[in-house]
Amino acid sequence: MLKLVVSRILASIPLLLLVAFLSFILLELANRGTDPAARIAGEGASPQQIEMVRENLNLDSPMIIRYVDWVLDAVTGDLGTSLYSGQSVTEALMERIWPTASLALWAIVLTVIIGIPLGVWAAVRQGSLVDRFVTTLASLLMSVPPFVLGLVLVITFAITRAWLPATGYVSLADGGFVEWARHLILPGLALAAVSAAEMARQTRGSIVDTLSKDYVRTARAKGLGEQSVLWKHTMKNSAISIVTVLGLQMGRILGGAVTVEFVFAISGLGMLGYTAVIQRDLPMVQGVVIVSAIVVLVCNLLVDMSYGYLNPKMRT
Repeated sequence: MLKLVVSRILASIPLLLLVAFLSFILLELANRGTDPAARIAGEGASPQQIEMVRENLNLDSPMIIRYVDWVLDAVTGDLGTSLYSGQSVTEALMERIWPTASLALWAIVLTVIIGIPLGVWAAVRQGSLVDRFVTTLASLLMSVPPFVLGLVLVITFAITRAWLPATGYVSLADGGFVEWARHLILPGLALAAVSAAEMARQTRGSIVDTLSKDYVRTARAKGLGEQSVLWKHTMKNSAISIVTVLGLQMGRILGGAVTVEFVFAISGLGMLGYTAVIQRDLPMVQGVVIVSAIVVLVCNLLVDMSYGYLNPKMRT
């Protein structure tokens, strides 16, 4: 297992460099025809002031030089400085990562506690009205964008009923667990809906396939009860595909966080990245992209490690 972890970490290094380089290129193409130094200096700035801004921010260097300088600084933990606010990118990311991490945690928990039971429920009643209901509900939720569902939840539970807050984020340190949870229930549901629907469909399909295997029929022939067959034999052998889908949902959750944080006015990584893209703030965008890539890579690593536990044949 240690060899697997080390090899995956080493393989992630060139991938992170490639992600950073591609984002560099895309932002350079987006800045074609504009002068970032003139935009930062503001209207009415003299050519000398614009040139001073360009030199101070190293915007007069070729792209490849700026990229290499950024990589060398990033190794030491310095992700640069925002072109507009002057704030350290690392400091800004540390401030904004906790709301997004809390939202993502809620979304993952809701995905598991909603998606997997619904998938199991539909699989053990294959072809019944319950199966059709779960399949239809999953298809419906997968077709609704998170921001649309978020608006519906706000109107229903925050404006009409006034049961939950409509916007904002309260940290654990400031408001305690209850207020922290109350502010994350609605955005967590909006963000988890698509992932929970996908999880339910994949869980159902995997369990239905496993229930048709010979060893399941043998277990039933030996007189084992349905509960024992389902949870001891079927679920563990279906878990690899379920865990794989759960790991893939992390990328979807991070992508959906942009619109969900905007709807619920949560100042997280999604809002930070959106603002940085609008302002074409290259260092800030780079920081958000790298942090997101690291999170996805860590999730994939955890999924790979879980394979060894679920399937002893894969430990070697």
